[in-house]
Amino acid sequence: MPEPLLKPLAGAIFLLCYVAIASDRIDKTKVALFGAAAMLVLGVVTQREAFGHYEFREEIIRHFVDESAGPEGAVSEELPGGARSLPGADWNTIFLLVGMMVMVGIMRHTGIFEWLAIKCAKAARGDPLRIMILLSVVTAVLSAALDNVTTVLLIAPVTLVIADALGISALPLLIPEILASNIGGTATLIGDPPNIIIGSKAGISFTEFVTNLGPTIAIVLAVFLATARFVYRKALTVPEERRAEVMELDETKSITNHRLLWRCLGVMTLVLLGFGLHARLGWEPATVALGGGALLLLLSHLEPEEAFREVEWPTIFFFLGLFIMVGGLVKVGLISDLSRWIAERFAGNVPVLASVLLWFSAMVSAVVDNIPYTMAMSEVVAEMAGSLPQTVPGVEAVHQPAAMAIWWSLALGACLGGNGTLVGASANVVVAGIAQRAKQPIGFLAFAKVGAPLMVQSVLVAWLCLWVTHLRAL
Repeated sequence: MPEPLLKPLAGAIFLLCYVAIASDRIDKTKVALFGAAAMLVLGVVTQREAFGHYEFREEIIRHFVDESAGPEGAVSEELPGGARSLPGADWNTIFLLVGMMVMVGIMRHTGIFEWLAIKCAKAARGDPLRIMILLSVVTAVLSAALDNVTTVLLIAPVTLVIADALGISALPLLIPEILASNIGGTATLIGDPPNIIIGSKAGISFTEFVTNLGPTIAIVLAVFLATARFVYRKALTVPEERRAEVMELDETKSITNHRLLWRCLGVMTLVLLGFGLHARLGWEPATVALGGGALLLLLSHLEPEEAFREVEWPTIFFFLGLFIMVGGLVKVGLISDLSRWIAERFAGNVPVLASVLLWFSAMVSAVVDNIPYTMAMSEVVAEMAGSLPQTVPGVEAVHQPAAMAIWWSLALGACLGGNGTLVGASANVVVAGIAQRAKQPIGFLAFAKVGAPLMVQSVLVAWLCLWVTHLRAL
């Protein structure tokens, strides 16, 4: 395929697949895999690129050689299309999901999710609205402390049990949890993958993330909960008799295998410690999750076929297809072209640039996965930092107040924007897969009807907070 045609071809494939997914007429996994296959067959991405790794690693990009560098064949600083990283499947995310799904599947055999569901329902006195708020707060807090994908894998099964006990649809509980997970994950360095990328590129610490974004996210979450309560007030009503039945349930009878439960809790504790210490240990989160899944599989005495049956394989393959399609957009330079246009257009006015970048990031992240977008945009911001005002002597360009305001805009936009559509963030897709298996599918348009307005609301609140804390002083 001639190179000039690759950019419009990649855009057309992605747009057609996105429309098909949004229509809810064709299974999204089928569409994503077809789109990925089309990009491979038509040469938008090669198989090596598609199944490579996002990170820029010299040993896996030796076929991109800068011949002008001499006979030594030095590796070029940029890849085709202006990208600085290879497109392809994000195996860290995929295997993190597989490992956690194996552990969650084994934990289901203990009855722990039923026990937690009854406990939560009783704590909220059987009131579905209170349950929604309670689960949303727990989801947001755990998403900040762990990460949002791990959190929803643990919370969603509990939610399904609660909805079944109350005799209501699970969607008015699951959708707010999805939104809360992306909001809460924005607060910390480890809560959402875009923050990890930004922290690594800009050298921003965990403490800096919490102190700068934590208060903003607390306000965003409070406004979101008030709005969600209003949105779902009619859907979350049950007769008093049903609430009384839930309050009479005995959670102690839910635990069916105490020995396996203690083993699950022990392994899960080790996994959570591994997530917290993975940077110091030199392990990727996927390594921790796969290690925990393998250990628990060994200790549970379950047959592998039974454990793997609990993995949401359609979700895994949807991610695989989506990563390859978005990787094609990254390779041909569509995302970087848009990002650089924004940066060059508004570089002379930092408050305006930060505001535009916040909203632009939110809109893009609602449409494409925010991981490759953040990777591409972080390169642009790092390059642009040197041209921004340098007001603090002795501080490197990427840490100057003007540059930090841009970094916070990128983080808030990329993370909160994921709430716009069902494919905007990893947590959304994971919960949709769990709901699909429980015969309570979350439609693309049904999610967008709630998620998109609440995403706009969250970004607006975040922008006001960012203006007060950082932008007005620039």
